[in-house]
Amino acid sequence: MAHRAHGPPAGGRGRARADQLRRRLRRGRPQRRPPAGRGGAPGLEVLVEVDSGHHRSGVAPAAAPDVAEAARAGGLRIAGVFTFPGHSYAPGAAAEVARQEREALNDAAERLEAAGFDVARRSGGSTPSALLTEPCGATEIRPGVYVFGDAQQVELGRCAPEDVALTVWSTVVSRHEDPEGPEGSRRVVLDAGTKTLGGDRPAWASGYGRLAEHPGARISALSEHHATVLWPEGEELPTLGTRLRVIPNHVCLVPNLVDEVLVDAGAEGLLTWRVAARGRNG
Repeated sequence: MAHRAHGPPAGGRGRARADQLRRRLRRGRPQRRPPAGRGGAPGLEVLVEVDSGHHRSGVAPAAAPDVAEAARAGGLRIAGVFTFPGHSYAPGAAAEVARQEREALNDAAERLEAAGFDVARRSGGSTPSALLTEPCGATEIRPGVYVFGDAQQVELGRCAPEDVALTVWSTVVSRHEDPEGPEGSRRVVLDAGTKTLGGDRPAWASGYGRLAEHPGARISALSEHHATVLWPEGEELPTLGTRLRVIPNHVCLVPNLVDEVLVDAGAEGLLTWRVAARGRNG
């Protein structure tokens, strides 16, 4: 599970269900020394988070036994270690990051075992590095973007445009073409902006997204409700009202920004699914 799980609203049945899910999911959380006199949830399984080079959260592998001891003192049961190798999101970085992930997980696991802990799980994985994970490292992986794919993964070479499973339908609402104008004179404007696509763009990305049927086009700018698309030379500029499928840069943001998604169910036609986690970011 790549992202936080959110339980139902507070209430008798809601609290009971949330407690049940927490135990079934056995979610890993970084554990620090608990405040004096405060115990943890007895018997709850946790994983110790280690930093494998992303430097976002987690402790150095050498510190894993101290964190585990503190967690155990709080009544928690150590099930293993986990990490997030998020620095794999860069051109050519995946192989080296996969190596760093493997070394960090194994280093922390060995230190925990030497301290008397049973390490059943070594959890890692990111979408760019998932296929490079070796059995001698992580015992499970938690890539998230791989479910749909997105423009970042296309640009990193981890998938092809036709592999992307989630796109955003948009409409051409403006078009500009000046054969004598400077670069960028051939462009269209779509009615999808940051409130639908999100605004992520890493420094190495060539734009804010791609168009599924026009790989040479690039989204050069986003505002709240619009996307500016630079149109490639040699391709006819689409007319007003044309529907285009946008591949977002970071697909994880999109389901969080809409209430419903349309699902192509083949012979069953298009189905409408409600986004169950909509509005549950808190």
